Amino acid sequence: MALIKKIIITVAIVSVAAAGGFAWWSKHPLTTAEPPIEFTITPGSGVNAAAQQMARAGVPINPFLFQVLARVTGDAGRIKAGSYELKPDTSPRRLLTQLVRGEFAQEAVTIIEGWTFRQMREAIAATRTLRHETAKLSDAELMAKISPEFKQPEGLFFPDTYLFAKGSSDMQIYRQAHQMMLNRLNAAWEKRDPNLPYKNPYEALIMASIVEKETGQKSERAMIAGVFVNRLRVGMMLQTDPSVIYGMGLRYEGKIAKKDLQTDTPYNTYTRYGLPPTPISLPGVQSIAAAMAPAKTEALYFVSRNDGTSQFSDNLNDHNRAVNQYQRGIARP
Repeated sequence: MALIKKIIITVAIVSVAAAGGFAWWSKHPLTTAEPPIEFTITPGSGVNAAAQQMARAGVPINPFLFQVLARVTGDAGRIKAGSYELKPDTSPRRLLTQLVRGEFAQEAVTIIEGWTFRQMREAIAATRTLRHETAKLSDAELMAKISPEFKQPEGLFFPDTYLFAKGSSDMQIYRQAHQMMLNRLNAAWEKRDPNLPYKNPYEALIMASIVEKETGQKSERAMIAGVFVNRLRVGMMLQTDPSVIYGMGLRYEGKIAKKDLQTDTPYNTYTRYGLPPTPISLPGVQSIAAAMAPAKTEALYFVSRNDGTSQFSDNLNDHNRAVNQYQRGIARP
């Protein structure tokens, strides 16, 4: 009896020690090394396969203990496939939580305010961690998959930084950016100033895209919008160079000549009245706000002061004097 009692006590002590050691292991950081270790769990993987895949990728995990941890916690059947990163100071317990929640390795692609859709496509195409499913699609084919309501993509994607899991489809970025633009645009449309000369939110988006390209000064965007709204109201041509440049396409090489202003295209606001047929850039939230709430001004003209700001004028005579002063270097009398 004494021997059996000793055996029972020994087993109990070993069990407690093992349990304590297992608990310590589950909460102790696997590594403090930099940089993070990347690994992928393939679709259909059970906990055994997941543990083996992590080990092969260089994660310093004990596959057997990890399986025991997953089964003890009831998480063995909840692991999600995807691309992950083991960051420094991550414990086995935290790693398991990461796999169960699907906290995938995050990448980012940034779309800049004022870019054209062509530039957006180039940036997405150059993002290697995306899965490129749209590479062979034309702009029209891409829009048909994203939003059949619109035929032309320009302006319909919100410029921002978008996070995604490694290996995600690039279509995810396009869909997210498009929906974000619609959300921003419709929200601003609901709060717009009354009596604006736009028939619908899309025309407001066109105006916002022009404002985006006309100035980099946030403080002047409402004034720029005010000038163009005034011109629309009195029937003047918008005469905005960025729209002409957009209509030139790949012919534009950094300078705009007099003949370019005289060559008619659908986007030449020196030869055609009203707004161009589509946006000319991807406008940001401030340009959208300016288009929906332009400054209350009598100004019909503006010219660059060559310092990033503009000189606004209510009449042509004052505007011509401003042009002479700031563009031709002729001092005002």
